[in-house]
Amino acid sequence: METRQFGATGIEASVVGLGTWAIGGWMWGGANDRDSIEAIRVSIDKGVTLIDTAPAYGFGHAEDVVGKAIAGRRDEVVLSTKCGLVWDTADGEHFFDAEGHAVHRYLGPESIRREIEASLRRLDTDYIDIYHTHWQDPTTPIEDTMGALTDLRDQGKIRAIAASNVNPADVREYIAHGGLDGIQERYNALDRQLEDELLPLCIQHGVSFMSYSSLALGMLAGKLAPDRVFTGDDQRATDPRFTPENRAKVATMLTQLDSLCVEVGLTTAQLVIGWTLARPGITYALCGARNPAQAEENAVAGSTVLSPDVIRAVDHVFDAHLPGLA
Repeated sequence: METRQFGATGIEASVVGLGTWAIGGWMWGGANDRDSIEAIRVSIDKGVTLIDTAPAYGFGHAEDVVGKAIAGRRDEVVLSTKCGLVWDTADGEHFFDAEGHAVHRYLGPESIRREIEASLRRLDTDYIDIYHTHWQDPTTPIEDTMGALTDLRDQGKIRAIAASNVNPADVREYIAHGGLDGIQERYNALDRQLEDELLPLCIQHGVSFMSYSSLALGMLAGKLAPDRVFTGDDQRATDPRFTPENRAKVATMLTQLDSLCVEVGLTTAQLVIGWTLARPGITYALCGARNPAQAEENAVAGSTVLSPDVIRAVDHVFDAHLPGLA
């Protein structure tokens, strides 16, 4: 498994990371904890060291599951979690309501101090390797947020400071108030708007970039049939991108990669992940896995470096088909 350094921290993490949003169950139609724990353990067995989670993933549930899965193996993982989406206060800016919780975006120092202790408890660890602000809080100056994060780093409770769901102005302000080691943003073949400004900014300042939704919520994995029915609270049931018509268009595009997959000995998902990791500025690709088979498939992509010719061939397919997709 290839590894890369996180910012200038000296932290080395696998290029493929395990994202645990679906493991939390919420917005994904539920989850099977036994399968989730096995998926995490298989990921580690296959060389995945980067495990990314958040309190908001199932309102603490994903962190609980990750904590159980890495018990006795904490030194084998680079643990990434987040702060800033809270449901124990009305401070900050109201974001959404779910499962009886009113969730606010809040990054006040006292809230961050509460959140880190709750995450440490759920994850059963005494430090977090990478600590992200999950969503940005317009009611709290970044300078105040950075003060709290810097204190946590000085205390040894976190090793690196990162931010998620930011714009270029946010990144510049984080850098101005103490430095930013990395960011985490949605990026995949269907969502490439960040190539214009945010990715070049990260390259300029040595800020690592974790892509989340690297397979577009499963759309780019090559297994999502147009007639698939999403059940329960699965967010894809109401997402306009996941209409049967659009899924059929994406499936047609992905079939253009079939011969290339055979040539390089990779599945569609592995080829797409490899292409993502080859994009300028992308340091890590976070990929969800809800069972051991998915975890093993994703891990293989981190051990394969695509040739320039293969990357150009994938580019050609995407460039030809993406303009007609949602």
